[in-house]
Parts: sequence; C-alpha cells; structure tokens
Amino acid sequence: MTLLDYLPYAIALAIAAAIPGPGIAAAVGKALGSGFRPAVWFGTGLVLGDLTYLTLAVLGLAAVAAAFSGIFVVVKVLGAAYLAYLAWSFWRAGIDPEKIQAGKGNGALASMLGGYSVTLGNPKTIIFYMALLPTVVDLGAVTPERFAGLVVTTIVVLYLVVVPYVALAAKARDFLRNPRALKALNRGAAGAMAGAAAYIVLKP
Repeated sequence: MTLLDYLPYAIALAIAAAIPGPGIAAAVGKALGSGFRPAVWFGTGLVLGDLTYLTLAVLGLAAVAAAFSGIFVVVKVLGAAYLAYLAWSFWRAGIDPEKIQAGKGNGALASMLGGYSVTLGNPKTIIFYMALLPTVVDLGAVTPERFAGLVVTTIVVLYLVVVPYVALAAKARDFLRNPRALKALNRGAAGAMAGAAAYIVLKP
C-alpha cells in the first residue's frame, strides 16, 4: 500500500470533518470556555469516537450496530446531557477564567470522555462510517496492515481539522481579557455547547 491509496479516504474524511457539526461546535465551545488544552483532550475523544466507528465498519459490524441502536440512543442522550451541563457551567461561570480552568469537567479524562460520547451520538459521524466509507474504501479487502494505515490516516486528518479550530478559539479567548469580553465569550461558549446538544438530540 502507498500513501496515494489512502488519499480518497483522507479527502472524504477531511471534507466531512471540516463541515461544522456538533463535534466541531462542541470543541470550539470547549476552547472558548476552558482554553486550548482541555479542548485538545476533548478533540482526542472525538478522534477515538471516529476510530470506534471505523473499527465497526471494517469488522462488518454495521448491522450489529444497527441492531443495538438503542444503546446508541442512550449514548446520544448522554453526550447531549454532557454538552448541556458544559453550557450551563459556562453560562454561570462569570468573568473569571480561572474558575473555568479549575472547574469540573475540564480534566483530561472528563474532557476526552465528553468528546467520545459526542462522537458516538453524532448522526453525521454515523452516516459517514456506515454509509459513505464503503464508497471510498473496499472494506472486504482491508488487511491488518491497511487497517493500521486507515487508523493513522484518521488520526492525522482529524487532528489537522480539529486543532486549528480549537487553537483559533483559544487564541481569541487569550486576547479577550477584559471582564465584559470574557463574559460574552463564556456566553458564546455556552451557546455553542447548547446548540451542539440540541442538534444531537433533535437530529434523527
């Protein structure tokens, strides 16, 4: 296998990931509300969620996933609930950025699990891996070596998409240090989180 063999998948994934959805909105909201590092951990959770669906698709478990759709509904609700909690926290955070940095839900594991649950409940991600992936990857011909290549491609592409979003959002937060701007930024982060939560819950 050469790098060119992974190009169609990489392009399709990059386009799908770059189109703003609940994952990107939540990651940006996390960066606005908590800063760069928690948002990167959140993004890592998003990546792990993608890798979960990639693995299911490659193993031919799409039908199994559909059979256990109730589990994914529960995960969707939990992910939306987590985002709603973050929205509420950011809305009430006031104007002190240190309160947010030290607040609950900003630890590496909590942030990563939040991102993971958001991806598992994201309809856009489910559609990509269960419906669009087979059009760019011959799943019947995936060897362990090619699967490893797909995993690496997924990680690289998603970080290249997510990190610039959260970096710009975190940089905007660093520039806005006066109390009024910080309060507006916290409210904006809350709005992004709430919007992502609503999308996940309402999208069939």
